[in-house]
Amino acid sequence: MRIVSVEELTSRLGALPGVEPRVVVSGNFGTPTILLEALAASRDRCRVFTLNAQSGWLIDPGFVNETPFVGPGMRHDPELDYLPMRLSLVPRLFDSLRPVDAVLVHTSVPRNGRLSLGIEVNILPAAIERVHARGGLAVAQINRNMPYTFGDGEFPTDWFDLAIESDQPLGSPGPRVISEAEMRIGERAAGFAADGATVQFGIGQVPDVAAGELIGRRNLGIWTEVAGDGVLALEQAGSLDPGRPIQASFLFGSPELYEWAHLNPRLRMTRTEVLNDPARIASNPAMVSINTCMQVDLFAQANASFVRGEVYSGFGGQPDFVLGALHSPGGQAVVALRSWHGKSDSSAVLPILTNPATSFQHSAIVSEHGIAEIFGHSQRAQARLIIDEVADPRARDDLHAAISARVPSA
Repeated sequence: MRIVSVEELTSRLGALPGVEPRVVVSGNFGTPTILLEALAASRDRCRVFTLNAQSGWLIDPGFVNETPFVGPGMRHDPELDYLPMRLSLVPRLFDSLRPVDAVLVHTSVPRNGRLSLGIEVNILPAAIERVHARGGLAVAQINRNMPYTFGDGEFPTDWFDLAIESDQPLGSPGPRVISEAEMRIGERAAGFAADGATVQFGIGQVPDVAAGELIGRRNLGIWTEVAGDGVLALEQAGSLDPGRPIQASFLFGSPELYEWAHLNPRLRMTRTEVLNDPARIASNPAMVSINTCMQVDLFAQANASFVRGEVYSGFGGQPDFVLGALHSPGGQAVVALRSWHGKSDSSAVLPILTNPATSFQHSAIVSEHGIAEIFGHSQRAQARLIIDEVADPRARDDLHAAISARVPSA
């Protein structure tokens, strides 16, 4: 690995082969902004592959943005190349349809001849390995503020060709106001996790509330894509099993969370194809998956991906964790939502989804009104539970009227 100037880096990126070389870039709050700016300056066209690009993502006319999980930084890109697929399968793309020419990653400072990907691991180990095997270009933005985390994100420094040194604060999600409805939903979702359970949290206010409600539990395990401040609070409260490592794929939280993660032997950052493997998820005892969505229907299909027919996020890990949790001994797959959309003044519970489904066949659906424990019920009984326990009262008459037309007798 050689430390270079931005000018030399720009020259090397400009020499990447092909008209549209594919470059995998750290996403979430691990985006290496200096490297991304150098890439934009280096050439007229390239394909940029990242996960959950945050606000402030560099919008460049030469970037063809590719992603299986759309973040706010790419959400309104009219040229976005969205890839609808389970997150667990994304690393396979790098072996087949979407080979990688370069990787640009945000790393810790070297330690004992190794760099760490810090707060953002997920699909990056697979991309780095493929580039290393193909003789492509691997570049690190070394940041003294990036925590050194243990696990699959550790690589020898000689696996990287070039590096830029930086001293930039890492980004964090902004303050979020939690509504009374979200408080009720989070409290109900947390009720599915007993002492000794293993928990997965999605991103958002409801999973954050659920994490807070679990502080009184003991011997919990964490097997989750995203670890946030709720996981830190559980650790500090003594709620987590000291004999089980905290397994996560990326961190999404405060500077205090990042500081806690630095050189923490309790935390193991795990690559996507392992962490999101439904069979491995199912091997955890009493796995409780807590995710959110924007719509459900009477067939227990959930939409967490689309708004008004346009992609909002993507499948992400929700289908992986729903499937894995359902096969875990004592596991529960919980999907949560607010029952009514205030902006559109419409029900979030529909007779049948008009957008593509993200996941289906959950253990339970939770709203601010109640819990529909639907596992093992007939279609008609399931639909009635969803209407009576989850739907807003304003929508219930119309939904009951739709049962005869939409849901056959059991």
